[in-house]
Amino acid sequence: MKIYTLHTKQKLPINLEKAWDFLSDPKNLKVITPDAMGFEILSGADRPMYPGQLIQYYVSPFPGFKTKWVTEITHVMDKQYFVDEQRFGPYALWHHKHFLKEIPGGVEMEDIVDYKIPFGFLGQLLHPILVKSKLRTIFEYREQKLIELFGAFRNATTI
Repeated sequence: MKIYTLHTKQKLPINLEKAWDFLSDPKNLKVITPDAMGFEILSGADRPMYPGQLIQYYVSPFPGFKTKWVTEITHVMDKQYFVDEQRFGPYALWHHKHFLKEIPGGVEMEDIVDYKIPFGFLGQLLHPILVKSKLRTIFEYREQKLIELFGAFRNATTI
């Protein structure tokens, strides 16, 4: 069983409260997801994030392939981190940790995604071509969208 990890960090020139308010609101996931993904929230995003929250949505990771995805928010530590785990969807395993940390001039946002793809050996062969590159594209889009929304980090000493 091969488990892959995607690890990203991004610095944003906003205070911790503003970062938390945006990133922990499930409705904002659509804002930072590429339109090509066909992301559509079906239910569960009508309340502030809490442990046990189930969020259902449609996603189209590849043209012609639309699937339902259900994630559960399993852990929340206010203004520090939250964790979402897939309960139903395209991955054999999806465990996504989101960390926020105050730094001089803003916040550092860190994502660690541990995932396993289905289809055994065939899935492992397709991983570098389809899955890994698609995830990188999604997280690069997210990084650019957050810069567009909040500005680029400039090593400032005050927020």
